[in-house]
Amino acid sequence: MKRLRSALTGIAAAFLTAATAAAVPVPASAATPAAAALTEVTGFGYNPSNLKMYEYVPRNAGAHPAILVANHYCGGSGPAMYSGSEFASLADQHGFIVVYPSVTRSSKCFDVSSPRALTHNGSSDPAGIVSMVRWEQQHRGADPNRVYATGFSSGAMETNVLLGDYPDVFKAGAAFSGVPFGCFATTNGSEWNSDCSGGRITKTPQQWGNLVRAAYPGYTGPRPRMQVWHGTQDTTLSYVEFGEEIKQWTDVLGVSQTPALTDHPKSAWTRTRYGGTGTTAPVEAISVQGVGHNLPQSGMQPLALQFMGLI
Repeated sequence: MKRLRSALTGIAAAFLTAATAAAVPVPASAATPAAAALTEVTGFGYNPSNLKMYEYVPRNAGAHPAILVANHYCGGSGPAMYSGSEFASLADQHGFIVVYPSVTRSSKCFDVSSPRALTHNGSSDPAGIVSMVRWEQQHRGADPNRVYATGFSSGAMETNVLLGDYPDVFKAGAAFSGVPFGCFATTNGSEWNSDCSGGRITKTPQQWGNLVRAAYPGYTGPRPRMQVWHGTQDTTLSYVEFGEEIKQWTDVLGVSQTPALTDHPKSAWTRTRYGGTGTTAPVEAISVQGVGHNLPQSGMQPLALQFMGLI
């Protein structure tokens, strides 16, 4: 655990400099959220790992708004993610709800390692987050066909896990500085996997894809589209795993690993699209030259939302 905390000190410090917004607890029976303010929701359903739920409902949310789940980094929280990211201001512009899950275990890292986290209808963080999504659908009229996930670092890893566990819930995701689904898997109770973080776990596309498919045996429906971002100088979660994520999601989505398009949204960003050339291609990957474990940078979050189809 000490290793886990020290490994992610830099990214946590960068985001925790943002002022944590106060959130007013509201019971799940409340009929109306505090519009344009961060609000804690309690009693939202099955919550096996004691997560907290925060929501941001913009004033212009329509009758059936989309949902974006925004997962925080290690050492962070839902309110810190709210304060330190652009998602709330983008929600104000485009009318979608943002759900900010908040880890309460001491590490403040999402569970992306345990067998109970890496399975559909398991008994860890992903199940609690899906309860939050379903609460929004039941109580805010949110559109079940427009549910998306994103996150930074630990939250990026959780984004991979959510899309793997719940292809029937999430339509697309964007992971900033993460690793493939199952890469951090452990069976000894540890939250940290040094082989994965150090880039020493590589697999064939089919092997990575099989890990995702095994999370929900028998599922034959559509799979969520995936966007991944990574800095080439990341020493916390190796840049090697960026390529492994591409292998995994191209296999899961059944598209070629050969890019259909390569361009540069900014000079240091190399974007590749797989299975299509448009904004909503099945898989999109953005490599950021010379950058370490401190994504996202300015302009990245709107591109993530464009990929999802939220803006």
